Amino acid sequence: MEEVIKIDKSEVMPLLPLRGISIFPGMLLNFDVERSISVTALNTALGSDQLIFLVAQKDAAKEMPAEDDLYRIGTICRVKQLLRVPGGPMVRVMVEGIRRAKLINLTSESPCFFAKIESIFDEPCETLGVRTEALLRRCYGLFDEYISLSGTASPETLASIVSRDDPGYVSDFVAQNVYLRHSQKQILLAETNPVRRLELVNRFLKREIDILSIEQGLQERAHEQLSRNHRTYFLREQMKLIQAELGEGDEQNELEEYREKIVDMEFEAEVEEKLLKEVTRLSKQHHSSSEAAVIRNYLDIVLELPWKKTTRETLDIAKAKKILDDDHFGLEKVKERVIEFLAVRQLAPGMKGGVLCLVGPPGVGKTSVAISIARATNRKLARLSLGGVHDESEIRGHRKTYVGAMPGRIINGMSQAKSKNPVLLLDEIDKLGSDFRGDPSAALLEALDGEQNYAFRDHFLELPYDLSDVFFITTANTTDTIPRPLLDRMEVIPIGSYTDEEKLQIAKRHLLPKQRKKHGLKAVQLKLSDDAIREIIALYTRESGVRILEREIAAVCRKTAVLIAEEKCKSQNIKSGMLEAMLGAPRYKPDIARSADEVGLVRGLAWTSVGGETLDVEVGIVPGSGKLELTGNLGNVMKESAHAAITYIRSRSDVLGIDSDFYKNKDIHIHFPEGAVPKDGPSAGMAICVAVISALTNTPARRDVAMTGEITLRGRILPIGGLREKTMAALRAEAHTVIIPSDNEKDIEEIDQTVRGALNFVLADHVDNILDIALARTPTAATDDKANSRKRAEIVIQDSAEHSAPVNMCQ
Repeated sequence: MEEVIKIDKSEVMPLLPLRGISIFPGMLLNFDVERSISVTALNTALGSDQLIFLVAQKDAAKEMPAEDDLYRIGTICRVKQLLRVPGGPMVRVMVEGIRRAKLINLTSESPCFFAKIESIFDEPCETLGVRTEALLRRCYGLFDEYISLSGTASPETLASIVSRDDPGYVSDFVAQNVYLRHSQKQILLAETNPVRRLELVNRFLKREIDILSIEQGLQERAHEQLSRNHRTYFLREQMKLIQAELGEGDEQNELEEYREKIVDMEFEAEVEEKLLKEVTRLSKQHHSSSEAAVIRNYLDIVLELPWKKTTRETLDIAKAKKILDDDHFGLEKVKERVIEFLAVRQLAPGMKGGVLCLVGPPGVGKTSVAISIARATNRKLARLSLGGVHDESEIRGHRKTYVGAMPGRIINGMSQAKSKNPVLLLDEIDKLGSDFRGDPSAALLEALDGEQNYAFRDHFLELPYDLSDVFFITTANTTDTIPRPLLDRMEVIPIGSYTDEEKLQIAKRHLLPKQRKKHGLKAVQLKLSDDAIREIIALYTRESGVRILEREIAAVCRKTAVLIAEEKCKSQNIKSGMLEAMLGAPRYKPDIARSADEVGLVRGLAWTSVGGETLDVEVGIVPGSGKLELTGNLGNVMKESAHAAITYIRSRSDVLGIDSDFYKNKDIHIHFPEGAVPKDGPSAGMAICVAVISALTNTPARRDVAMTGEITLRGRILPIGGLREKTMAALRAEAHTVIIPSDNEKDIEEIDQTVRGALNFVLADHVDNILDIALARTPTAATDDKANSRKRAEIVIQDSAEHSAPVNMCQ
């Protein structure tokens, strides 16, 4: 049914915008007016017929509304009373609503709003029917319930409308005296059908009653809780007084502090329940008992752990690169792996921590790299030295029931870092031992496994602790002593020994500035030329890392400091040849090439813990009964290589031009100089074989060729390790050609660029293929032998203009 609105003639009258309130026809309303334009509208109304049009603003916060900011339906009111409040522009006004009206448009905005309006009348209401009577009774009941719940109106308010049977008046009265939202009141103002308006009022009233019921229920529960809290408070205060009299007050305070800390830290249900049980157990113990001390120590350690505290990671790759480059020269693989880790964290923030194992000889910077990684990622660092640890409890902790029990090193490291996502450095993991007290490496399996370390259980804590956000970094000198299951959980990154050129750069960029600062010297007071640093490296150190080099530079700084302190000089500019006065006579002599090729003397290559070394093989042949003598403090593997070489030579004696009965009528003596140094490993097999062939054929071996490789009974050459260090040793010994197994071709890219540019590399898969290169044969002998042997091995790499000129590291 369409609305039928009776409209009186339009008229113009002052308009007053209302903020946050509304008025219905037939109702009285008191409110304060402060805006000058609204005060002017009231004065204008008083000066004429006391009529004014009141309409609500859509946005109550708007100070000066425009026409679009006003609702269209308002109320024509009569100003009943106007009272000016002393001391300000505010006036208090009382108005009476007369009838609804519709805003047509604003005719003027100065000195106040004037509006053209049209009156709106309610639709005629038919005789009071059963449905309307039911709606009225429903409205009386709801209004009565609202009054009792809200307490904002007196019971007499209901009595003033019970006798009225006008649905329009009743709905307007209730709407005026009930809290409704602004939009709801506007809906009621716009409704001209009294019965429908009454239905809307009932609906709004029911919703408000439901809200008030919920509020009242919440208030009652809050009051009950408050009453319980008050009761508990008074009881606790009385208990404190009693305990104070008994001297037990401090103990109760301590228990409350523990409970508050446990609740505030928002543990998981299992952890919180366990800790609260411990507090309850503590409350039942005598304050000075040993059991109370154990529980107190346990709670203190658990609550100090960083259960949820994390540090914000730096995922800025450029910044991380700069930090790593500033701290370390070289080590590209390690830096690349750290940058990869940060890049993945940027794209997948939920990725958990990893496990890196830095493997390399002493002094190459494994520990300092881990410290730099912590700086680059902005994580806390905790360092745990595992060297010499034999007890499994050192890792997993002791049961707290034991006297002097403490958590393991992993949990101690977390407590030390005070962060849930630190860099945890497990130093010297290859030095772990095992005995009757257990195997510590087995205890590390759970901590380093990303699939299960989210619930690592320390024996002391007896609670699951999350280690999945920890970035584990382990260091080792070798992987040989690390158990396979533990090694399988780690990503191994080898760090090789430094070349002499790398040591030079490290000394210039890091070691020399560090030692100058440590000894109070300025850059102008001590200068070391590049040649002087090279001299220290070649003649005073023999190491894979730079520790001894740093100590020698520190010695130079001390000597310089003495000279400056005694005022014998103001500065030192040290060049090559000036070091003997400061550091004494050189400790090492550089390997130099022999003056001539010799029979039975071949230069092999060996890997040691301090880098690569040359290893000469000497073979002597004398008449005898076929005795094989091996000397030089050799291990079993190297002795087996010598026997394999002899067997191969016997099988090829016809091709090599050797007496087939040499193993019966000649004694062979194979010797490795420096007999006090133990030697072992299979990679000397090729050098032994060539040296024996040289001695048996009386053919000199070339002095500028070095070689490494394991041989088989059939003369095949198998791959070896440590190629990077061995080739550096070959360069220092002034070798020009290095023979390596064909299977090691993939390792050539890891060799330092300077070394690659200075050496010729020959790849060989069989001894027959290298004899022309390794032995200095006469042209005739060489031609004859070529006819009977397989083709010569290919020289695969000989860098020329692409690389820098060869650098003699020993000068």
